[in-house]
Amino acid sequence: MTTASADDSSLSQGQPNILLIVADDLGFSDLGCYGGEIETPELDRLANAGTRLTRFYTTGRCCPSRASLLTGQYPHRVGVGHKVEDLRRPGYRGRIPDGTATIADELQSSGYRCFHSGKWHLGTPDPTKHGFEEFYGTLISAQTFWDPDHYLRLPQGRQAIQYPEGKFYGTDAVTDHALQFLENSQTTPDSPWFLYVAYHAPHFPLHAREEEIVKYADTYSVGWDKIREERLARMKKLGIVDQNTQLTPRSQYWNYGETHTGFNPEWNTLSSERRQDLARRMAIYAAMIDRVDQNVGRILDALEAENQFDDTLIIFLSDNGACAEWDPHGFDGKSSPNNVLHVGQQLDEMGGPGTYHSVGSGWANASNSPWRLYKHYNHEGGISSPCIIHWPIGPVPKGVISHQPAHLIDVLPTTVEAAQAERSEGASGPGENLCPLLNSDGVVDRSLFFEHEGNRAVHSGEWKLVALRDEAWELYNIRSDRTELTDLAAEYPERVAKLAGEWNKWAAENLVTPLPEDYEVQYLRQPGQPAPQLQTE
Repeated sequence: MTTASADDSSLSQGQPNILLIVADDLGFSDLGCYGGEIETPELDRLANAGTRLTRFYTTGRCCPSRASLLTGQYPHRVGVGHKVEDLRRPGYRGRIPDGTATIADELQSSGYRCFHSGKWHLGTPDPTKHGFEEFYGTLISAQTFWDPDHYLRLPQGRQAIQYPEGKFYGTDAVTDHALQFLENSQTTPDSPWFLYVAYHAPHFPLHAREEEIVKYADTYSVGWDKIREERLARMKKLGIVDQNTQLTPRSQYWNYGETHTGFNPEWNTLSSERRQDLARRMAIYAAMIDRVDQNVGRILDALEAENQFDDTLIIFLSDNGACAEWDPHGFDGKSSPNNVLHVGQQLDEMGGPGTYHSVGSGWANASNSPWRLYKHYNHEGGISSPCIIHWPIGPVPKGVISHQPAHLIDVLPTTVEAAQAERSEGASGPGENLCPLLNSDGVVDRSLFFEHEGNRAVHSGEWKLVALRDEAWELYNIRSDRTELTDLAAEYPERVAKLAGEWNKWAAENLVTPLPEDYEVQYLRQPGQPAPQLQTE
């Protein structure tokens, strides 16, 4: 790892402002600074002047990741081990318990003004009861980017920004309100602020403005096989991955309901009509990310205009890997097995008001290049996130790519300690302050744990033990084989037993086990149903 030390003169003398930006279902290699072809100049400039982490881990799913991010705990520990539905087990209640300390609670007690714009998704009905004085966004996933009535302004009585007919777009609106909150913060210049901006993009439904979509209209006609190869080549050139990194085979997928499973097909085996439909889906997805980047630029411009850019700790990440739901063709109308093959004029209408699409498993596989699998799973494609940390006058290395292992549980201690605050007893957790970690000599060995829907993993030093639901443990040397191609479980049974024992101990202590038999969702195989049958294309 390349390191850069920070001497005393580079440290902030006061409490920094803190900007936390989270994208939704953004793949590991979607950003330009991580090897992607999507135009992201604003995030790229943060990365080039700050630290890019290559081994930053999430929980593999939206709501557990947000619970972990904001509380500094593993998600089951605060009741959000699955979704926001109550499975009637302590680790799976579907909401963080009343009184759970969040980053906002901790910072507010240290004099910070705290604001949230975007996606909440912690199972509770009012973010302003959790340390935030202002909120705009959705309490769950966005179901449209076009309808302002889908978005909520809190506390009660606050007026959301009004938009002329046809001018509303969710990503822009989240930023508009974030900027309004920043303007509000200027009325108390002696008080630092914490702004949490949680964009809904590029989570489905695939909605984007036509001016962005046309930028990528021809980009994805080459197909996901070519895009994966090109991304890996750029990642090697950038230093995101080792030069000896191999591209994984096209990943497996499981359909809605898990009645069958298969592998993403070779692009050139698809019909011309199917390729056009899929290329349009990915163009919309790319357009959504492009628009997020433009909106990040608006916030950065506002900070520079107020002379606050240099002393603002900025953290950008995704809540999990790209989303495969549910097969190579994607779905339409709602999350379901329904797919529409769009042809002719229908292609031009995709992504606009009144539409609802997902990108599918083939493109999600490309977004997570070069890793295996996707959101929901604990293989690298599901839990690996881009993460950029930028703080010009703080102890964050400048222009560095860091291979230190890190996790969402680290964000709370990082922000609270940057604010020179003491963590309350309720906010003590397993995470570490990332600033000293990023300035460490050599890669630090850590043990990190994962579980979602029975998929499970433990990352310990150079080893990773990982398994799919109901299947045997796989063992990988993550430093030499992060693409998880060579399973060493049979060769090192004692190591498997040791790591499995560590996972079992963690799971018992963090309310993970016993695992639910029924997650009460239609997209998973129900108890008693046979394993999905392999489908050949």
